[in-house]
Amino acid sequence: MQGHDASSPDAATIRDEPAHAGARGEERRLHPVFDCILDGVVMLDLEGGRLLLNAAAERIFGREGDGAGSWPADCGLFLPDQTTPYPTQDLPMNRALRGETVERVEIFVRNARIPDGAWYEVNASPWVDSLGAPQGAITVLRETTRHKLADEEVARLASAVEQTADSVVITDAKGEILYVNRGFEAITGYSRSEVIGRTPAMLKSGRHDAVFYRGMWRTILGGDVFRGTLVNQRKNGDVYYAEQTITPLRNASGAISSFVSVGKDVTELRQAQERELEMRLAGRVQQRLYPRRAPSLPGFDIAGAALPSTITCGDYFDFLTLPDHVLGLVIADVSGHGLGPALVMAETRALLRSCAQTVCEPGTVLERVDRALLEDLESGSFVTLLLARLDVHAWTLTYANAGHPYGYVLDRRGRLRHTLESTRAPLGVDSRVHLPEPQPIRLAGGDLLVLITDGVLEAQEPGGEFFGAERVLALVREHRSRPAREILDQLFRVVAAFRQGAPQTDDLTAVICKVGR
Repeated sequence: MQGHDASSPDAATIRDEPAHAGARGEERRLHPVFDCILDGVVMLDLEGGRLLLNAAAERIFGREGDGAGSWPADCGLFLPDQTTPYPTQDLPMNRALRGETVERVEIFVRNARIPDGAWYEVNASPWVDSLGAPQGAITVLRETTRHKLADEEVARLASAVEQTADSVVITDAKGEILYVNRGFEAITGYSRSEVIGRTPAMLKSGRHDAVFYRGMWRTILGGDVFRGTLVNQRKNGDVYYAEQTITPLRNASGAISSFVSVGKDVTELRQAQERELEMRLAGRVQQRLYPRRAPSLPGFDIAGAALPSTITCGDYFDFLTLPDHVLGLVIADVSGHGLGPALVMAETRALLRSCAQTVCEPGTVLERVDRALLEDLESGSFVTLLLARLDVHAWTLTYANAGHPYGYVLDRRGRLRHTLESTRAPLGVDSRVHLPEPQPIRLAGGDLLVLITDGVLEAQEPGGEFFGAERVLALVREHRSRPAREILDQLFRVVAAFRQGAPQTDDLTAVICKVGR
């Protein structure tokens, strides 16, 4: 067969035909096929001219414009930050025109057709004819917005689960651990690698019996959520309390495929609740140690009260009926606050009541109580105490003051007659210093004895000023004609008003004794 020479009409037609004419013919033949494809398909010639945009691509870019160089501005192509226009030279279609095969590039598109923006995964490759000659580039855009948002939501949830302080455990249907978060590691002390493939039974503390666990498994295997407080054991052997929620998860067929357990460490809360319960019980016991009523003695009007700043009280007051028509008036303050000082107060009361029945002189009584307390009190703990011995027949008052705030005796006109100063160091302080015993004080009709704790004196108003002894004496002086109980109540009301809403930071205790006639 004779071949064509270069001057034949057919050869001339091929040689003179524009380079892209074949590509455009190819585009016309393929267009109906590409319109059936859901992904966007763009064909470019060697100069970057758009030969084909299928229906899906037209919905993304429209038909306006020409040339890949104008795409970022015309079509709204952005980097993943959603604000920076995609560099022209880096566009997948332009890289394909340079002979590269580009796979799975993420591009954000926002334009007049997609005002809210959408995410696309872009693949591009060079387009060659059957002889391998370059013809242009083909680009395919697959929308991934839904998957992108779903992935972001999953990532947010995964990050939240991983970073939450609560324990999160995922097991399979047999209870073998598939995943634990950092909260689990922090609470239990076990690392992730130590527990994967094991079961949560490793956390058992022995505080729950088999009946408890059978009930738990019956609940979750029945498809219901289990809620309860588990007493578990950490890796180091410490017991902890966890508020646990175990939720069964079902697969597409409806069968339970896994369990998600979320546990909140409530050990500190549980311990605080137990401490509060103990404090309340201790407070109730302590209140029973205070005198239920003041003694009723002819010629004397007596009242006493303690107003704790917390559930328990470190202050103490008492009325002791002693031999030979003697009444003991006691007011004391244990250093510190809480259950410990309350226990010291109870011990001091027991010691004082025992010693006062066998010893007459207040100073000797405090000496014996001090020796006993020195063996029991921790370093730094002490008790201030004022014991007044009132002879109701002779109308005389003797006292001993172990570092307690001064007591006061006012006459019927409100003038200060005597100050009951310290006679020794506080109880529980190993001190050899003892002051001389004060002389007995002879009382007169209308005299008024005032005993207080430092909670009254050191009550503060917002500016920092203390209530002080002068205000106490001024109030008692003003209301001296009233019954002892009314004077006491008025003192507490005025101290509360002085604080102007600030919280009470110390116990308030006072004893008032009025001498009649």
